[in-house]
Amino acid sequence: MTITPSLTVVGTNTSPLGRHLRALELLVLCALICQLGCAGFASRNRGVNNIGVVTQGLIGGPMADNGEGYCRADGCHPGEPNPLRPPAELAKVSLPAYRIEPPDVLLINAVRMVPLEPYFIQTTDVLQIVVAGALPEQPIAGNYQVESSGIVNLGPSYGPVKIAGLSMGEAHDTIVRHLSQVLQVAEVSISLLQVSGQQQIAGEHLVGPDGTINLGIYGSVYIAGRTVAEAREIVERHLRQYMSDAKIALDVLAYNSKVYYIVTEGAGFGDRVVRLPITGNETVLDAISQIGGLQQTSSTKMWISRPSPHGANCDQVLPVNWASVTAGGATSTNYQLLPGDRLFIAEDRVMAIENAISRVLNPVERVFGFSLLGSQTIQSLQRFPEGRFF
Repeated sequence: MTITPSLTVVGTNTSPLGRHLRALELLVLCALICQLGCAGFASRNRGVNNIGVVTQGLIGGPMADNGEGYCRADGCHPGEPNPLRPPAELAKVSLPAYRIEPPDVLLINAVRMVPLEPYFIQTTDVLQIVVAGALPEQPIAGNYQVESSGIVNLGPSYGPVKIAGLSMGEAHDTIVRHLSQVLQVAEVSISLLQVSGQQQIAGEHLVGPDGTINLGIYGSVYIAGRTVAEAREIVERHLRQYMSDAKIALDVLAYNSKVYYIVTEGAGFGDRVVRLPITGNETVLDAISQIGGLQQTSSTKMWISRPSPHGANCDQVLPVNWASVTAGGATSTNYQLLPGDRLFIAEDRVMAIENAISRVLNPVERVFGFSLLGSQTIQSLQRFPEGRFF
């Protein structure tokens, strides 16, 4: 491969100084090309000597897929599907039960929130009052709100009754005594329909950095690392300190904690890292589409670096054949992405060499350009000492 650099020289100078500067610039260019081409871009050691699929088997140690069955420490199994082959486009797997972590967003709905007994009636509470034996023209059967003065108005014939601050049993006896002034026999049924002063926990709840969600006056609950079902049980158990047999519905509204990364090598101008949330169905092709395709400085060489447990002593690297995935429609290397995966897109080495040469030679060109410009100016002044050019 021949690399022809493009250098810009200010002016045209055939003086000995200009020729020497030009020769020096060419020598620097040749030396830099040899150094970069033979050493800097030979291997780009990234800690991976032989890129390949390395999967740790559950039984028998490392397992390798030979394309027709599989082999492991206990022998080869021709014609059998590899149970540990990395999931790909047409052979996806379901992720394990989701574990809640910061900064996930949870959605909580209150199914049953009844305060513990004894409950003392407060203003703006809503009571359901039904009285058997009331006046036919003025029945008492409906919902009544406790006014700000602490009374409920039962109608013009019965008048108001103050029940704020009383328990449900005390309120029942108070209403019976009050109605006995008008009615001979009054059977009263009273129940709490809505607690207005109760802290509302329904809505969106962000899992904080400490792994807890805030339930207002009911305190915080630690749920990090729990599944949805486990978190629901923990929240209900916490609320039963304040409620009678509390029941809630809990689900994950925003899956923010499980992500994968797309690392694009920048050909000498810095790598680009994109963090994307994972939904459990993404493949390599989906990930590339999220960043708008490959960059101008990128090559078609890419692989997935899958995190392995500490002390595993192996690099889990899945090479991707971009040409076969896109042009050929192959699915074998269009792997399914898992939480924590790094999709690494290697740089175009020709672009990297060109950018490296430009970054080194641009300052040299500026110095040579100023030197040549200065020498031309001095020669012009010596040739025309009086400043006349005609």
